Amino acid sequence: MTTYKYTIPSLFKESVKNYPENTSLIFAGEKNYTYRQMGEDAGRLAGLLTELGVSKGDKVAILSSNMPNWGVAFFAISLTGATVVPILPDFHENEIKSILMHSGAKVMFISESLYKSISQDTTGLLEKLILIESFSVIPAGTKVEDLGRLKCSITDKSADFQPVDVDEEDLASLIYTSGTTGSSKGVMLTHKNIVWTVEKCYTLQDINENDRFLSVLPLSHTFENTISFLLPMRFGASVHYLRKPPVASVLLPAFQKVKPTIMLVVPLIIEKVFRGKILPKFQKNGLIRFLYSIPPVRKLLHRIAGKKLYETFGGQLRFFGIGGAKLDPTVERFLMEGKFPYAIGYGLTETSPLLAGAVGKNVRLGSTGPAMEGVQLRLADVDKATGEGEIQVKGPNVMKGYYKAPELTREVFTEDGWFRTGDRGTFDKDNFLSIRGRIKTMIVGSSGENIYPEEIESVINKMRFVLESLVVQKKGKLVAMIHLNMEEIENTFKQFKQDAQNFVYGKAEDILKDIQKKVNAELNKFSRVQEVTLHPTPFEKTPTKKIKRFLYL
Repeated sequence: MTTYKYTIPSLFKESVKNYPENTSLIFAGEKNYTYRQMGEDAGRLAGLLTELGVSKGDKVAILSSNMPNWGVAFFAISLTGATVVPILPDFHENEIKSILMHSGAKVMFISESLYKSISQDTTGLLEKLILIESFSVIPAGTKVEDLGRLKCSITDKSADFQPVDVDEEDLASLIYTSGTTGSSKGVMLTHKNIVWTVEKCYTLQDINENDRFLSVLPLSHTFENTISFLLPMRFGASVHYLRKPPVASVLLPAFQKVKPTIMLVVPLIIEKVFRGKILPKFQKNGLIRFLYSIPPVRKLLHRIAGKKLYETFGGQLRFFGIGGAKLDPTVERFLMEGKFPYAIGYGLTETSPLLAGAVGKNVRLGSTGPAMEGVQLRLADVDKATGEGEIQVKGPNVMKGYYKAPELTREVFTEDGWFRTGDRGTFDKDNFLSIRGRIKTMIVGSSGENIYPEEIESVINKMRFVLESLVVQKKGKLVAMIHLNMEEIENTFKQFKQDAQNFVYGKAEDILKDIQKKVNAELNKFSRVQEVTLHPTPFEKTPTKKIKRFLYL
């Protein structure tokens, strides 16, 4: 599709040339910022980095929440031939410190809010620190209250920086994953890995210069970085950021200001909306619950609710991409019956990230769709009875390997060069892929059956009063830890005023028993839950909102 080299500097140069006056990266509803201005600032910033001693092959970290300058810094680093090390802002300082040490980053861009929480021990690992809001070099030992007095360090630089010649196989990004298993690995993605994926994403969903992306996921994660930053930049679209965390009070006005046409989310975001705002309306009394149990009525109710949700999102969405984890089937059924323009993607950080996508006519309940053009998928060690096997992949988007970890790299590739995803799945007759669960989380039953906690959790999560759940094996038993929607329980039983809190928690025990009974009625014999416990607080999650399972084993 493209004649330019598969490198980030080439992509950037083409976009600035083709869309100079288009809006590029801005805060929602704020001052315009064009591709031309972005190109000039990135050139000046690349000049500064070169003056600071950054050269081809060096590592430069970005530790910041989402903002337009995040993207400018990313492009500037790439123009120098250095490798970007994006660090998730939710990482603990110990993780940040180990990433800086492991990667050998020389320079780091940091936002003011994160500078406050990082010790001098950590910043002392770097040669230079740059405040991302103003592109000011931060002298060693600078106090937080003095950051505002620093002068921008790129105002006197030339915008005509000549990009360093980088090859497609050079390292573009070194991404440290925050997995649900607790281990953090440095994934090496080349320029070709990333830019090839950007080009192939277009075969699943067309993007044009009139599209408006609203960004709510961390830019330091591959899903957002490739599909909601580099993809729109490639085709002249605009990306709009929030100054505050994406809670309802911030999102609702942003939807109306931006009226996004494209948006990416992880399942938890839309599941939370469904369970917290939509489902309770269908459960508020016995009559509505009965009507909702009748499929034609349910579809009608979903259609009405789906239309309202669409308007809430600004009324102009044409693509609502969901990825990063498996979507709850009940929530997907609502989106499908509500005619909401959702799409499902499947991929991993190690694959830049996209492997398969269910978009438009390819959307099917429970499926991630066919392989993306140019990607090969196969199943290994297939169970003849179920058709399940480990999903393995080949394609130009597969990582170079794990940084400084040759043994770990060898482990995840087969002898014939296929990458092992660690996920189990099945193909249907049309070669559409469905994900069953992670091999590492799979529980083997007493008679050798494969039990996927994620599938049990999806049944639990559709029950009334449930916000989220986690199924683990303890002493040979399947145990479900359930976090209930206490607010909904209180509203339901608010007529019992006396000692309300004790009453609600007493009621929770009855609710858990009822949930266990109803869930087990829907599960096969070997997947039935033998014990349920109340989890009073939300489960701890990764920055992409997946539960950190290893903490609860």
